[in-house]
Amino acid sequence: MRRKTLPVYALVCLLAAACSSNLSKNTHQETAIGLDTTVIQPVVITDSVRHDTDDPAIWINPANPAQSLIIGTDKDRDGALYVFDLNGKIQADKVVRNLKRPNNVDIAYGLPLGGKPVDIAVVTEREANKIRLFSLPDLKPVDGGGIEVFSGETQQAPMGIALYTRPSDHAIFAVVGRKDGPKESYLWQYRLEDNGAGQVKATVVRKFGAYSGRKEIESIAVDNELGYVYYSDEQIGVRKYYASPDSSGTELALFARTGFQEDHEGISIYKTGPQTGYLLVSDQGANQFHFFPREGTAGKPHDHPRLKVVRVAAQSSDGSDVTSVPLGPRFPKGLFVAMSEGKVFHLYRWEDLLGKDK
Repeated sequence: MRRKTLPVYALVCLLAAACSSNLSKNTHQETAIGLDTTVIQPVVITDSVRHDTDDPAIWINPANPAQSLIIGTDKDRDGALYVFDLNGKIQADKVVRNLKRPNNVDIAYGLPLGGKPVDIAVVTEREANKIRLFSLPDLKPVDGGGIEVFSGETQQAPMGIALYTRPSDHAIFAVVGRKDGPKESYLWQYRLEDNGAGQVKATVVRKFGAYSGRKEIESIAVDNELGYVYYSDEQIGVRKYYASPDSSGTELALFARTGFQEDHEGISIYKTGPQTGYLLVSDQGANQFHFFPREGTAGKPHDHPRLKVVRVAAQSSDGSDVTSVPLGPRFPKGLFVAMSEGKVFHLYRWEDLLGKDK
């Protein structure tokens, strides 16, 4: 059953377009390539988790964006999915505990469950070989105890996850990566649907994606509007494919191959318009993020040259997320969240990262 009011995903897109109209006037050619030695400081550092932060996701509150939440994993065999407000304070009544090494988390809006649209957070539970799904903002389980992934494979151990909402019908899909696997069809894509009892079921719809075999694939990001999926083949670069399960499995690009000190990690997408913006990729060993053009270059949508490199206070950052939606007076042009050593997440104002290019 479709809601009669404006869907959350549509509200988010409208807010993003409105808040970024000034940014979209800048061309990527105006951005100097290179490293600014300035270390950008966060405006908020979250409360500490118990074990080891790994990956964050931003849930945007459609009624009051300033009341949005940060969902973040605490990676351990006795791990948890933490919830923070925009002041970095743990929302204890929402924290999900007793997860077996939760790795990455992502969010989607408006999955039909029990006859109504439900926002969901989906996290990989590595040592259980499952994905776990929780409703938002209350963080209640909607997965019947978890859904096994990579069934029948000798290599399971799910790590990375990204959710794709298909614009044509708003169907939601999970793209899941793992600790190790074959050099072809490394990623599996699942359609998420109501099982008829108000819980989520997942059906494999595609297996795709090359893997170098060098290290592992953890960070995955999806651009819903442009229809692409990106993932970090650590120590190799960022790979790009179509996101739709009905699309070709041909690799569209392999970029970000040089200039990284160690692992390619968190990928996040900042949107300055319907088709423009930035791809941010964590250079984990150097405590910095590389910026690439979301739209590619003129006539070459799969050409993603490096635009700039930004150093941040976050140490050894693994996962990250970003939004261009204004989240109250503290984050008027959006929010960037990065995992940091010290069992915390760092919250940055977008304009601080963009610097002179804002």
